Amino acid sequence: MATTTLKYNETTNYIAGKPEANGQQRMDVRSPLDGTLISTVVLSTANDLDKAVKAAEAAFPAWSGTPIKERAQIFYRYRELLLKNREELALLVHTENGKTMEESYAEVDKSVELTEFACSLPQLVQGELLEVSKGVECRIERKPLGVVASIAPFNFPNMVPHWTIPNALMLGNTMVFKPSEIVPISSTRIAELLKEAGLPDGVFNVVNGDRAIVEAISDHPGIKAVSFVGSTKVAKIVYARATSTLKRAVCLGGAKNHLIVLPDAHLEMTASNVVASMSGCAGQRCMAAAQMVGVGGVEPIIQQMIVEAKKLVPGKNLGPVISKVAYERITGYIAEAEKAGAKVLLDGRNPQVEGGAKDGYYLGPTIIDHVTTDMRIAQEEVFGPVISIVRAKDLDAAIAIENANPYGNAAAVFTQSGGLARQVMERASAGMIGVNIGVPVPREPFSFGGWNDSKFGTCDITGKSSIEFWTQMKKTTTKWNPEGKTNWMS
Repeated sequence: MATTTLKYNETTNYIAGKPEANGQQRMDVRSPLDGTLISTVVLSTANDLDKAVKAAEAAFPAWSGTPIKERAQIFYRYRELLLKNREELALLVHTENGKTMEESYAEVDKSVELTEFACSLPQLVQGELLEVSKGVECRIERKPLGVVASIAPFNFPNMVPHWTIPNALMLGNTMVFKPSEIVPISSTRIAELLKEAGLPDGVFNVVNGDRAIVEAISDHPGIKAVSFVGSTKVAKIVYARATSTLKRAVCLGGAKNHLIVLPDAHLEMTASNVVASMSGCAGQRCMAAAQMVGVGGVEPIIQQMIVEAKKLVPGKNLGPVISKVAYERITGYIAEAEKAGAKVLLDGRNPQVEGGAKDGYYLGPTIIDHVTTDMRIAQEEVFGPVISIVRAKDLDAAIAIENANPYGNAAAVFTQSGGLARQVMERASAGMIGVNIGVPVPREPFSFGGWNDSKFGTCDITGKSSIEFWTQMKKTTTKWNPEGKTNWMS
């Protein structure tokens, strides 16, 4: 029997500073670029998770007792290793996720920025001290929680892990990290680079697996907090299960981001921004433009969107979707909308692929007009390079359409009117708003997080808001001079 040569080594867990191979069940890892088998990944058990938690517990006292400025030195070195290995890390993202190399480089660059923010934390968590009465001082310090867990999705194998890893560890916690079983390779390399930077063994551990490990993380009594990024359906389940065992949890779900386009919007800028938002990362991001709400006479902008979208060539500057299952799900939405009366202006199904990667999971940019709000494609997250266009008679009607959708990650408006933009900024029901920007992701130190069915839990997952999530406050009151009693506060 012939042996299949894998592009990458078999993906194992990473516990207490070393790969942890075992005889558990394994799953194939295939590249969406061409469907080839590139690795296998272990499907861990609750026992494997328990071993990782114990390693993290053992590492916690020394790590949390290390001064934060010393912890920062490790992440300064880690930042340099991200830059040194940028090419390799981007190629990993490209191979296991399917992003273009340009998008993969951008993902690694964002990870560098996230790490830089973590290095600034010593200046943000220095605590507070106040003499509240003669000789009496009150002090507040931020303390780590203990062992925490982070669960990441398939669509950003390098960036989303860096939403949580640098901040949580810099603040003194130790971590068990669970990557998507579809894209597990990048996380192993992250763990290796953290060790190379000087991170002590056991501070960061990777446990691979599927739903069973997510459930085990939610249930494990040794884990104090859980972050999750994925679909809304699963985010709700993880949040309910984790909090039922008295953990902190912040769980980010899906989105149906609405871009409101007004007739006075700048033609070229609007068209290029909307198309970039709906097609970047093959539309597989929770900040993608999913639905355009056209107000009044926006036909010239729609026609220019078609021109811009035709510049995207699958296999060249547009990557594949993650799997055959995803492709069939997305094309099912398109077919159903077309049957219901929507008009497909640009059809990305069965595209000609640059380079002839016929076995990859490619879908061209797709623009669908005259979608109505009762259609399934207008209500559910498609997660592909597809945008549906609904019409509104005026801005009030457009905002009502945006408000009616159950999600709340992002909303944007395209207009040259500051007054109309302000109305959307104030009235849109979303946590992140864009004005003439199709992907309104805040840059550090501003935090990432939506509203409504796009996020469950308090605090955001990045930026300054994450400090509150990953730490707890210790308040100390001291008095040393018995003769200092002057009032009731003494």
